[in-house]
Amino acid sequence: MENIIRVFYTDGQVINCARYGNGHINETYLLSTNHSHLYILQKLNKNVFPDCECVMDNIIAVTSHLKKKSNIIKQTLTLVPTRNGDLYYVTETGDFWRLYEFVNNSICLDSPESPDDFRQSAIAYGQFQNALADFPAETLNETISRFHDTPSRFEQLKCAVSEDRAGRVKTSRREIDAFFAREQEGAILAGLLQKGELPLRVTHNDTKLNNVMLDDVNRKPLCVIDLDTVMPGLVAYDFGDSIRFGASTAAEDEQDLEKVRLSIELFQVYSAGFLSECYSNLTTVEIETLPLGAKTMTLECGVRFLTDHLNGDIYFRTAYPTQNLIRCRTQLKLVEEMDKNWQEMNHIIQIR
Repeated sequence: MENIIRVFYTDGQVINCARYGNGHINETYLLSTNHSHLYILQKLNKNVFPDCECVMDNIIAVTSHLKKKSNIIKQTLTLVPTRNGDLYYVTETGDFWRLYEFVNNSICLDSPESPDDFRQSAIAYGQFQNALADFPAETLNETISRFHDTPSRFEQLKCAVSEDRAGRVKTSRREIDAFFAREQEGAILAGLLQKGELPLRVTHNDTKLNNVMLDDVNRKPLCVIDLDTVMPGLVAYDFGDSIRFGASTAAEDEQDLEKVRLSIELFQVYSAGFLSECYSNLTTVEIETLPLGAKTMTLECGVRFLTDHLNGDIYFRTAYPTQNLIRCRTQLKLVEEMDKNWQEMNHIIQIR
């Protein structure tokens, strides 16, 4: 670790290095120097990101663009150069390391402590989208192939059912049939993109609340973090994933499905915050399809949980054998909740 740290140009001598955060993908460390300067050091996960150079190229391009938009977005992740002037370091064994400036005077929440916390995350992602509206999305690398390609996710589910690696198809038939009944609905956004009716945008693709740093005093957004999955995509993907995760009244692995509801209040709060920042740069069709984004991302995530369950839990971390099956059930229930509230969801978007 000392050899890695010495590669980067830091303000003062590093006097402490400790594991940091609760992320499951990259190795993350908090560094502090004798000048009271804080940094985040990360080793990228090559299993999740097989082409780490593409990941870093995306981050460098996007953060460089965002820094020019200081009138739109308050702070941007800042990469610290190596002593050779590079913005990341590759070891002899091919490991990728990077160093970020720590976002000072900030808090990171796993779940909102008030509706306004959720609204502030919406503002942050709306600002992020607005600031990147003029960025050529097609120039970015696809860091995870077909990440939000819902038709492709259904094809993966079909393979999992056919192979039945873990012998779980028989006990999952009800869930399998329920998802396949919605396969055509899940392909609508991809079809609109293919027809050119929706524009390709720069998307974050992991728009959870805990990827927004909030000011620790006034709870206003400071910075959007975790840019590893920044790729070309649809605005509806980012909006939809936020709703899927943040407007549900239950955890992803809640076993009592009666507790799984769509909070219309939180949907309205998020919609208002998000559109307040990027409405003017979105097309009419993009705005109209935001509720469909919420349903599609929820459906897609449920398909992924079910696929992993049938494959023997090889992707998502599980604590017990049926956890992915339970996760897919909560997503399916949330889609059903969206069906019940579909008219109101669309009305909320129309009135902003």
